[in-house]
Amino acid sequence: MSLTAPAQPALVTSDEIFTAHEGGKLRIELARPIDTRRDLAIVYTPGVAEVSRAIHTDAAMAAPYTWASRLVAVVSDGTAVLGLGNIGPAAALPVMEGKSALFQRFGGLNSIPLVLDTTDVDEIVETLVRLQHSFGAVNLEDVSAPRCFELEAKLIEALDMPVMHDDQHGTAVVVLAAITNGAKVLGRSLAGLRVVVSGAGAAGIAIAAILLEVGITDVVLLDSRGILSGHRIDLTGVKAEFATKSNPRQVDGGPAQALAGADVFVGVSSSTVEESLLATMSDDAMIFALSNPDPEVAPDIAGRYAKIVATGRSDYPNQINNVLAFPGIFRGALDAGARRITTAMKIAAATAIADLVGDDLAADFIIPSPFDERVAAAVAAAVIAAA
Repeated sequence: MSLTAPAQPALVTSDEIFTAHEGGKLRIELARPIDTRRDLAIVYTPGVAEVSRAIHTDAAMAAPYTWASRLVAVVSDGTAVLGLGNIGPAAALPVMEGKSALFQRFGGLNSIPLVLDTTDVDEIVETLVRLQHSFGAVNLEDVSAPRCFELEAKLIEALDMPVMHDDQHGTAVVVLAAITNGAKVLGRSLAGLRVVVSGAGAAGIAIAAILLEVGITDVVLLDSRGILSGHRIDLTGVKAEFATKSNPRQVDGGPAQALAGADVFVGVSSSTVEESLLATMSDDAMIFALSNPDPEVAPDIAGRYAKIVATGRSDYPNQINNVLAFPGIFRGALDAGARRITTAMKIAAATAIADLVGDDLAADFIIPSPFDERVAAAVAAAVIAAA
């Protein structure tokens, strides 16, 4: 397998970056022109009052006659932004603007970034409940673990609309798609794989959960203190739950014990992996080192020990990029009028992504490009069918 980096664009300068972000990355555009007094009378007063009266009489009229049913709120408290950590809501806003731009570019959905100056889960829930008539879905973004688990669960209960924390489930969907196709390349069944997930935060827990759902039973999770197992007395909350839900062999120890004989390594942490441990994995291993910009193991080193290598970077083959998942998942959920984004929808989305790689399936091409225009539509259709 060749891991030669694809041709790269010219070096991006700091001046270019700040110029591109100047004034923000989003604009509100008119759906129809307002050029005459008649246009104004229809779009605003007195015509708009007729629509408002209709919605007051029948709340369901808001869906076809406002943008709310096609509007995704991208919500963050700025506590876990990219690899920057807890940088606060103001510094998080450029990232949320970028996410909203991706919703429009790849999913054809209107989106608005909302950064909240509170880290209290109940306050965030209360805020979004009060704003709920302004949008049709919530994409949680860059919320720190373990708070993100509680926040997502409470919002799903409180809001009658699709809610998803993309750092968790978008990542999990694309990883599942990549592992599915990687197994095809290697002639392996999913159920027989032994998987190690390094990182028991938002993404790691969601990856473990979706892999268990599709029948991969031997999933071992690692946090900064070692393997999650039923023998550890320091675990609470979701980590304690997964200590018994995963790791069926109840392996104890650290990376050395976890990686011995493993078929798949998925890195979603800031840790590094010693090269000597990679040599203990199975002969047809897959290594997905997804930390960005610095993977847990460099792709060229991973390629010495694995037949399939993936990263979170755009300058190597097999980029695991959430943009393959979230635009189509939300578009499908909204088109279907779904009140929830279910596990079945996520698995359907992963299958749709994997299936887009047809005759070109190879060790260095297990996942479609983010710029493959078929992706969002295929994912949306799969989500609608599963809704």
